[in-house]
Amino acid sequence: MKLTEHFTLEELIDSQVAARRRIDNTPGPQALANLRRVAELLEQIRTAVGGKPVVVSSGFRSAALNAAVGGARESAHLKGLAADINVPGIHPKDLARTIIRAGLEFDQVIYEGTWVHVGLSERAPRGEVLTATFAAGGVIYSKGIV
Repeated sequence: MKLTEHFTLEELIDSQVAARRRIDNTPGPQALANLRRVAELLEQIRTAVGGKPVVVSSGFRSAALNAAVGGARESAHLKGLAADINVPGIHPKDLARTIIRAGLEFDQVIYEGTWVHVGLSERAPRGEVLTATFAAGGVIYSKGIV
């Protein structure tokens, strides 16, 4: 199902972990509506990077899938409000900076080393910009793009 010109529902719910473990990753009506909003943001990001394809590595996650991948208990992915993305040929740090400079409305942009997390909110967007550092004890978040 096409959500926007360049993004489909299938790519926003696709998961290798879900397929391997036979986890149902079908979004409900509210999550589907939220995924349309995420797809619209991804279209804006595609424009900001000069029309290059935006590749989604993780979008919606059912509760079972989120647990299986070790996602945060309150992850925006659970509500269909987030996507982890890359753009071939653009380093993730540069992608995060491009999204911020483009003046797009978002709740969170998190530079996570090898991908960028973009999230929306059901409330007023915070415009929060973070860098995630992965350590043995978990994830440490720093303000800004570090």
